[in-house]
Amino acid sequence: MEIFEKLKTGTTTLGIICKNGIVIAAEKKSTMGYLVASKETEKIIKLNDRIVMTTAGSVGDNLTLARWLRAEIKLFEIQNNRKISVRGVATLLSNILNSYRFFPFFVQILIAGYDEYEGFKMYSFDMLGGMEEEKKFFATGSGSPMALGVLEALYKENLDIKEAKDIAIKAIKAAIERDIGSGGKGIDIAIITEKGIQIETIQI
Repeated sequence: MEIFEKLKTGTTTLGIICKNGIVIAAEKKSTMGYLVASKETEKIIKLNDRIVMTTAGSVGDNLTLARWLRAEIKLFEIQNNRKISVRGVATLLSNILNSYRFFPFFVQILIAGYDEYEGFKMYSFDMLGGMEEEKKFFATGSGSPMALGVLEALYKENLDIKEAKDIAIKAIKAAIERDIGSGGKGIDIAIITEKGIQIETIQI
């Protein structure tokens, strides 16, 4: 079964930083070659109560990394008696990916969240551990070129959460229209604020 999990690819996920939070969005389709393996895949994973991870690439690799990060986050909080920063989680993931560069995890990931040290932060990663802080928006997966076109056209400074959510939905819909690997039953939206994370599914 593991080999089939590794073949599930094709995705569009994105993140938008706004003045009062971060909006993360993802469609729900997983493919296995030319087969639609699932129409209800969850591609936004909560790592704790204020940080999320998006998944693009191998399902098995992404889930392994999510379990690894959750365990390390809990261990950090027990040992240090405080919450880990978003940058701390991002650095940990970068180090994990880089240490496996000769037999890499086939992933493209966003880490986004809020902490009391630096506020709202979002980072993108390639499979070799390359890490980039994203100041405005970013998209990952096979549908990212279409999504990025919409984001480039509609993004503006000081968006509020509602505006960013509307743009995110338009960007994901554009990817679904043109990318064979994106689709499924709805769009998952995660809203990150100082109070925590809310995730909902928008039917399309």
